[in-house]
Amino acid sequence: MTDSPSEANPETAAAGNEIPEDGAGALAVFAAELASVVGAAEWSAEFATVHVSVDRERWREAITAARDAGLPFFSWLSAIDWSRQVSVGESVEKPDEMHERYQVLARLSSVTSGDGALFVADVPKDDPWIDSLVPVFGGAAWHEREAAEMFGIDFRDHPNLVNLYLPDQFEGYPLRKSFPLLSREVKPWPGTVDVEGMPGAAPSDDDAEDVGEEG
Repeated sequence: MTDSPSEANPETAAAGNEIPEDGAGALAVFAAELASVVGAAEWSAEFATVHVSVDRERWREAITAARDAGLPFFSWLSAIDWSRQVSVGESVEKPDEMHERYQVLARLSSVTSGDGALFVADVPKDDPWIDSLVPVFGGAAWHEREAAEMFGIDFRDHPNLVNLYLPDQFEGYPLRKSFPLLSREVKPWPGTVDVEGMPGAAPSDDDAEDVGEEG
């Protein structure tokens, strides 16, 4: 992989992705080349951020390839719970269209340029494991411990996958969408907050309806 996105080869684009001809083209070229290097099928270069989707079975291999190709700085690792059902907060807008899973994310970057990427792997909820990155980046140890503690994801080959924050007898995983929050059991979720308009602003249709009901 080249040191600069502008020097990458556009022909290395991953299948299913197109490189735009606008100002974001250089970043997209870098994303395409990086995806090719790590063997990823999908990538994106939106909002000035490169995302590379990696198969769970090739997670450690892909991260190793990215490190050796010019991204040796490990910034952080975390996870997301994509769920149709949530214990608190707003419900999912289109639950039938959501693919339920966990996602593990890791950020790598260059130490000599502004190049960097977010690597993402889907983890099934009924089999939540992924290979540990500790053999590749020792600094991933604490990040993986936190993700294991909060999401219940098993990071295989981690040398010391024990809790960072919670007592050993604690039950459940606090950052899962299904985890009940005691504070919301006692006090309902506040929901949408009514915001008053600025002084002198024309009333909205909703305000007019409220006035009519009060009258």
